Amino acid sequence: MTGMGGEVSLHMDAPPEKVWALVSDVTRIGEFSPETFEARWTRGSTGPEVGASFKGHVRRNGVGPTYWSPCQVTACVPNELFEFAVGTDQVTVNNWGYRLEPDGTGTRVTEYFRLEPKPYLRAYWLLLGRLRGRTNERGMRTTLERMKAVVEA
Repeated sequence: MTGMGGEVSLHMDAPPEKVWALVSDVTRIGEFSPETFEARWTRGSTGPEVGASFKGHVRRNGVGPTYWSPCQVTACVPNELFEFAVGTDQVTVNNWGYRLEPDGTGTRVTEYFRLEPKPYLRAYWLLLGRLRGRTNERGMRTTLERMKAVVEA
């Protein structure tokens, strides 16, 4: 993935359906993510579908102050793709997602992030992108490894 983003892939010895149940249930993200320690559906949303809203409770880099990030599901293809935008109704800052592909008897799971191509985000990426990208990639690897442990158990 080029530009302002990154991705990490991991093979999981579980069918796509089982992995999907995990990645698309935002209420479980706290079990896996090193930065987002809880999330809940908001605005009447109850599950994964395009347009559904949720908010994530975030501690950047696992330290420092915590804050709630509003999110909206932007792509939802059961057993294949789950993506959401982070930001307000007016301004999307970042996009996160999971791509699932059958891989032998298991699933190749790719978690990715992509910043919006806005000028101020380009400046941020030029200054801090490599650092933040590494942090995100470490976080994504941790998230996927924790998910793998659960679906393979």
